Amino acid sequence: MTQQMKRPIIITGFMGSGKTKVAWELARRLNLEIVDLDNWIEDREGRSAAQIIIENGERAFRSIESKALRTLLETNAADIIALGGGAWIEETNREVIDQYGCTTVWLDAPFEMCWTRIEASAEERPLGKTREQALELYERRRPIYQLASIHIQIVNETLEDLISRILTELRPQIFTDEH
Repeated sequence: MTQQMKRPIIITGFMGSGKTKVAWELARRLNLEIVDLDNWIEDREGRSAAQIIIENGERAFRSIESKALRTLLETNAADIIALGGGAWIEETNREVIDQYGCTTVWLDAPFEMCWTRIEASAEERPLGKTREQALELYERRRPIYQLASIHIQIVNETLEDLISRILTELRPQIFTDEH
């Protein structure tokens, strides 16, 4: 008996919640194709998400991001997509994700964990430059992240334990047994 994917997995959560790391590890464990949406955009645009936001504004970036997400889903380019922190916030993105029957996983990391990672990162975060700005954004986005189909509360645990918990939640939703 083999397992077949029923639909793509979308990983969402606040900046610094571990979306990319979790997506890569899930892809490795399940032998699936992964795309990090921000990296995919950077490869095609020649600029990072931060550069686009700084140079052209957040609205321009969100438009590029929405088009990129739709393209990835239309072309079936990945089994797992790690979204940028703001992608899930856009209603049009949630609608296209729903249209393609994706399973969505919210990595619900405590703000202090996210902020520690943001501060330690060399990555530029134009929408979370200060702790106050990041906290306001975190609190504003939480009710929208809650719309994801799977909610994973991040606790202080190993990546291995976190992935095991996610897989327990995911298996019934994304796999179908083939005889």
